[in-house]
Amino acid sequence: MRNVAILATLALALMSCARVADVGKRPDFSDNTGTYEHRAMSVIPLPESADPRAPVDNASLWSRDRQSLLGDRRAGKRGDILTVVIQIDDKAEISNSTERSRSSGEKMAMPDLFGLPQRIERKLPEGAKLDPAVKLSSSSSSEGDGKVQRREKLTLRIAATVVETLQNGVLRIQGSQEVRVNFELRELLVTGYVRPEDITRQNEITYDKIASARISYGGRGQITDVQQPRYGQQIADIILPF
Repeated sequence: MRNVAILATLALALMSCARVADVGKRPDFSDNTGTYEHRAMSVIPLPESADPRAPVDNASLWSRDRQSLLGDRRAGKRGDILTVVIQIDDKAEISNSTERSRSSGEKMAMPDLFGLPQRIERKLPEGAKLDPAVKLSSSSSSEGDGKVQRREKLTLRIAATVVETLQNGVLRIQGSQEVRVNFELRELLVTGYVRPEDITRQNEITYDKIASARISYGGRGQITDVQQPRYGQQIADIILPF
């Protein structure tokens, strides 16, 4: 037990030292080298094989090239970038109430039966009688009331990168964004799967068209550090049963 206490104290001391080392310093940005986005944009894709039967439109004024006036500039392959529009304005309110009650009673009396009750009562202990012979009653009640009220509103735009093209043509995207203001760093992360046909002509897609969307908006810095409870308090909240 003593060794466990010593190890716990050393662990807390190490965590405290790490926090003390950041005093007076701004939070550092995350290194994006080696991420899925970096690898998707740095690897040159293999050239597509030319089909000899395909029409040649290099000489046309209305070329279908992505750089032309009428070209399709939407993201469609690994390394392309598109804009994710996040506009969440959800409101949920749930209220329920339950009430249950039940009462029952049973009574059995035998005041007269050919004079037998009177003869039997003479031999019963003092205070016992057959009128009533049995009398039972019970009652129970319960009430419950619950209410949930929640509202979330978030409006953001973030550039995401196509990191993988699945066999069925669906695109897996991932995007990250970090903004540092003074000593507070705000970070936004988004991942998910999108269909190429859901991407608009402006090369944008809304969050409600992203399958398995994972959207994280948070931060780190002095303000976030103050809002979080101390390590000792977090451990106490887990261990203490009260």
